[in-house]
Amino acid sequence: MTMSVGMRSLAVKFPSEIRKNSFWKEKYPELVKSAEERTLAKLWQVEQMEPTTAFDIEMKPYLKDPFRGAVERRAFVEGESGITLERDAGREAVALAGLELDDIDLLISTHLFPVHYGNGNAVWLAHELGLEGAAWNLETACNGVVSSFEVACGLVRAGMYKNVLITVSCTYTRDIEESDTLQWFLGSGGGAVVVGEVEQGQGYLGSKIVHTGPTRHAFVYKPKLHDNGEIALYMRAGKKAGSVLRDTSEEYLKTCCHGALEDAGVRLEDIDCFVTNTPTAWFSAFATRALGLDPEMTVNTNPFYGNIGPALTTANLHCAARTGKLKPGDLLLVYAVGSLSSAGAVVMRWGEVPMGKDPVGVYDR
Repeated sequence: MTMSVGMRSLAVKFPSEIRKNSFWKEKYPELVKSAEERTLAKLWQVEQMEPTTAFDIEMKPYLKDPFRGAVERRAFVEGESGITLERDAGREAVALAGLELDDIDLLISTHLFPVHYGNGNAVWLAHELGLEGAAWNLETACNGVVSSFEVACGLVRAGMYKNVLITVSCTYTRDIEESDTLQWFLGSGGGAVVVGEVEQGQGYLGSKIVHTGPTRHAFVYKPKLHDNGEIALYMRAGKKAGSVLRDTSEEYLKTCCHGALEDAGVRLEDIDCFVTNTPTAWFSAFATRALGLDPEMTVNTNPFYGNIGPALTTANLHCAARTGKLKPGDLLLVYAVGSLSSAGAVVMRWGEVPMGKDPVGVYDR
């Protein structure tokens, strides 16, 4: 009998500062006045008077808002970093799984971007946690958690590792200048899951991952030297980023989701809950429209966090479980897409997965 492998716990962590749109309205009023001439507006715009694609149809209502639907996002304060988010989420996830840190055979850190350029977060994080096993970096941008989960499940089923800790962080508010309107729809966040053996019939059932090569010019990265001598990379949108992302979104979504369903041997109508990353305020609505799913089957945390890259997967899973959209026994379809990286979907049977502490000021509204 094949071993059933899946998530044994899930935790999320976020920076302390909640940065609302008023931050820019008060600090950069002229920037807000000229918003339609700036990066964010050029990134997300409908080129046709009457949009015909699912993406453009769902995006159109947001075009009157200079922030394109973004409401608030989390930003770092002194002493916080991507590593502290991964560390704290990792400790909580391990404890929730009923394990000790010594029980972790492998750490997979997926992050956008690393705290220390050149070697990623994994070794720094493993040292802080006191781990003695393997520690890897797995980078595939916003699809990092889905890809890491597929890898972890395969390794556990193969008997190479028993308990795998996946940690994730996104540091967009550190990596884009405040004066660039691109930062308006981006945030920072982190999370962690423990992957290991679960009850028979639960956990991973199938997946499909493809590269997103056609989006390779959507964003560019420029090095910058800070006054303290540290080097940072600043992300900027490419000239054709918006059109490339819009034109490829539906194809990647359908290819990966239908591929994962086929791999799992189930049908779309069998799915009880659908969780997608929500890089824009309208992405979940676009995804359910394109797939023909009921919008009530999913969640959208974009209003609370903005686009937090790979950490959206853990944030949206946590939200779906804590708000009752995702229940034990449900057949779950998860999708994530990243520019210059990969898109992927996974089908799993959700079990009794312990959840970490709720983010401050999210579910109590």
